[in-house]
Parts: sequence; structure tokens; C-alpha cells
Amino acid sequence: METFPFSSIPNLPLFFSMFLILYSIAYSIVFRNWSPKIRPEACSCFISLFHGTPAVFLATFAIFSDQNRGFSSPNTKTQNLVLDYSIAYFLTDLLHYLVFFPTDVLFIGHHLATLFVFITCRHVVFHGSYAILTLLILAEGTSFCQNVWTLASARRHDNQLAAKVYSNLSPYFYAFYSVVRGIFGPFVLYQMGVFYSSGVADNVIPRWLWISWMCVVITAIGVSILWISNLWVELFKEKKAKLEKEL
Repeated sequence: METFPFSSIPNLPLFFSMFLILYSIAYSIVFRNWSPKIRPEACSCFISLFHGTPAVFLATFAIFSDQNRGFSSPNTKTQNLVLDYSIAYFLTDLLHYLVFFPTDVLFIGHHLATLFVFITCRHVVFHGSYAILTLLILAEGTSFCQNVWTLASARRHDNQLAAKVYSNLSPYFYAFYSVVRGIFGPFVLYQMGVFYSSGVADNVIPRWLWISWMCVVITAIGVSILWISNLWVELFKEKKAKLEKEL
């Protein structure tokens, strides 16, 4: 029986190479004519487009294909594949920030904390991927809109189409993001807290580890809510100023 040529290559190096190639294509071809100030950010959005939505579908499939799914269930091969896919993406994007934005402590810290959660789930305890992938679905469910919005925002001052996309998309993206990060995220976090605090998973996921996971998620949700709240404030200020100008 003929063997697929990449079947013997571990998932993580394969995915990491893929994201590096995608980033290189974005930097050297797709966004080669963009301003040097926004070119790296656009490349980051480009690889995010290849991670976010695919990760949502892959994670959903991985979760529902596991009949024994639960907050303390062992990881399946498919779930581990999705974790490797996301680890590869965050490693690539972390490298991007270290090279182009080494002083952006917030995003570097976010990526390091996220990698800690994924790597410990995947390579240390081998359990808990149901919880992590559920959060991944919520986190990346808004990524397509966010990347389009970010790209449009970057070019809105020098491109009429980008300005129109940014203006039209902003309120819908803000609303979608607010519901996912402000309602569904805390709901899943609460369920995790109730389950893990009962102690039923302590034999497979040490207490110190799930507490660390919870702290990372709480911080991420808090920062997300603060970020989107500031965007809502800016939007209302812009609408108010525009209305006053028309009057």
C-alpha cells in the first residue's frame, strides 16, 4: 500500500512550516505594495485567516466525533491534531510579534499564555481538550470578521473601499464579538470552574494546572471585554460627532 508522503512527518513541524510559508507569501507577494508600517500586521491577519475559521470547523468535528467527550476526558487523535494546528499558528504569530513588535507586551504575553494552555493540554496531561477546544471555537469564531475589520481599519484612511467596509462592518462585528466574548465565553468558563473545582478531574488534570488554565482564560476574557468596550465608546463618539456635524 502506497504511503502518503507527509504521513510520517509529525503534525506540529508540518503545520508550523505551513504557517511560515503562508506568512512569507503574504509578506513577499500579497501585501508587497502595502506601507511598511501596516504590512506586518496585514501578514499576521493573513495567517490568522488560515487558522481561525478552519480551527473552528476542525475543533467542532473533533469534539463531536468523541462520544466520551467531557471536561476531563482523554484527548483523541483528532483533538490533538487541532491542538497542534493551533500551537503552530500561535508560534508563528509569536515569532511575528518578537520580530516586528518586540515591545508589544500584551500580545506577546497573550500568545505565551495561550501556548502554555495548549501545550500542557496536548503534551503534559493529555486530557482536557474538550474544554480547551470549546474555548478555541469561541475565541476563533469571531476571527474572520476581526481580520477583515483589522485589514479594513489599516487602509481606511487611504482606500475608499476599505473605509466603507470598516464603517459598515464595525457595529456588526462589535455586537457579534460582544455576545461571544461577553456571554458565551463566561458561560463556558463558569461550567469549567464548577466541574474542575469539584475535584473529579484532579487525578488526570492537577489542580495547579486547571487553576492556571482558568486564570489565563479569565484574563483573556477580561482583556477582550475591555478592548471591545473601548471600541464601542469610540464608535458612539464618532457617530455623535458625525451627527453634530450634519446638524
